Amino acid sequence: MIVTACGDGVASGGAADEILIDGSSTVFPISQAVAEEFRKDRPDVQIPVGISGTGGGFKRFVTGEIDISDASRPIKESERAEAAENGIEFTEFIVAYDGLSVVINSSNSFASCLAVDEFKTIWEPGSKVDNWNQVRSDFPDKRLRLYGPDTDSGTFDYFTAEINGEEDASRSDYTASSDDNVLIQGVSGDQGAMGYFGFAYYTENSEILNVLSVDGGDGCIEPTIETIKDGSYSPLSRPMFIYVNDFSLQRPVVKDFIEYYLNNAGALAEEVGFVGLSDEEYQSQFALLP
Repeated sequence: MIVTACGDGVASGGAADEILIDGSSTVFPISQAVAEEFRKDRPDVQIPVGISGTGGGFKRFVTGEIDISDASRPIKESERAEAAENGIEFTEFIVAYDGLSVVINSSNSFASCLAVDEFKTIWEPGSKVDNWNQVRSDFPDKRLRLYGPDTDSGTFDYFTAEINGEEDASRSDYTASSDDNVLIQGVSGDQGAMGYFGFAYYTENSEILNVLSVDGGDGCIEPTIETIKDGSYSPLSRPMFIYVNDFSLQRPVVKDFIEYYLNNAGALAEEVGFVGLSDEEYQSQFALLP
């Protein structure tokens, strides 16, 4: 059920209010969906949602350039320190859960599950693996080409930390893009390809991609709404965040938008391929509002 927005009038001078959002391409679908629904009740409010990546969003957020930063990882200490230097105080909200998904071309019939160590062999710094038979000897002699997010991406940060054991530690000889749709096009058009991005982008493109199950030590687990929700899709299940500038949050329209976001994130999250929080978890996020 979608909860409607309440109105507080437009800004002085009759100009439309504006809420500026930028950051994670993974969180983008849910923030965009919330913004579109909110504007059905509040067409006076402009809410552009950018996709410069988690790191790119934080670069703008910590200088006070935007009101809200979408993030697929927690803010780093260095980013937190820069915000403090600039007098930016903020509130962190968890809005949904995601299962980072490793995908392959739909014609790939031999790979269905890889262990974390096998992913590490492929993606770790200095890796020269470029053929599927280097991953497992019973895989065919087939060129392996890699696609993934760029280094400004929170998805990149999370994947490298969980798979390679160190954030930002990755081989660099892969096709990198901040646009998940570029990665989808690459993997879907390359029979030997592998790539990774958020679960929502896989579910939207499941007819042209296969998703790999992940063996984190307890057997092969495929990312689904259920396995992400119960945490069994490990270690690639993760929370999705929005960070809100506390000064912006003093504006009634921004507070209205965040209340609307938390009221509707659960319903809209699953529409766009995320997992909503429990009612109790959303109530704990509401308690963070001033």
